[in-house]
Amino acid sequence: MARSTFYYHTKRIGQPDGYETIRGRIRAIYDKHHGRYGYRRITIQLHNEGIDINHKTVQKLMGQMSLKAKRKKQRYRSYKGELGKIAPNVIGRDFTATAPDQKWATDITQVKIKDRWIYLSPVLDMFNGEIVSYAISNSPDLRLVMTMLDNAFKKRNIQGNLIFHSDHGWHYQHKRYQKTLEDRRITQSMSRKGNCLDNAMMENFFGLMKNELLYLQEWESIEQFKKSLQEYIQYYNNDRIKLRLKGKSPVQYRALFKSKAS
Repeated sequence: MARSTFYYHTKRIGQPDGYETIRGRIRAIYDKHHGRYGYRRITIQLHNEGIDINHKTVQKLMGQMSLKAKRKKQRYRSYKGELGKIAPNVIGRDFTATAPDQKWATDITQVKIKDRWIYLSPVLDMFNGEIVSYAISNSPDLRLVMTMLDNAFKKRNIQGNLIFHSDHGWHYQHKRYQKTLEDRRITQSMSRKGNCLDNAMMENFFGLMKNELLYLQEWESIEQFKKSLQEYIQYYNNDRIKLRLKGKSPVQYRALFKSKAS
């Protein structure tokens, strides 16, 4: 390094570099979007605000501030290979149903609260998107899925004429799970391996729940989130209107269908 360059940088140590205001805007944009923006999108937002700055400068400043875009949490995958009977994809992405309890879907999603995982296993009716039943657990074991099934059959007396769709998760390959469906003459259906679009309605509900509940605040405890999750499902079923249901909530739409059918 040239002597003059060394003394130039030595004199600047401890002096402001002129980026204090920019750092404040970077922090504000980063926080507003809950850490989802990296340096590229923050640069674009700064340009939108009339601030002319190079993306490399933004990247450097974010590095100095220890700001990095938060990565999307990995989706829970219950597939552990072919451990039992694999059912055909009877649904075939035809998610339409003309009446309640014709087609159901299920899956498991995981949520991390304060470095601890909890798991949600719901049953969704494709007719109106209603959550028929669900179970919440700290462990993604067979009891979670069987509890969900028990809760569903307490609410709906299903004896045939139902297709129940899932992925290839080990729970749904388990003999006990499959025997429970067979006893009620329920047709089991499974997505193609590794194709989440084959269970799009269930994935859509998980996305809504996370965007409308999970990501809205910092959670103090698992117990706090569980309580709010139960309240959200109640709200989703009874109060949250859907455009495809003609402005009705899932429960309202089912009630309207029954009143017309009677």
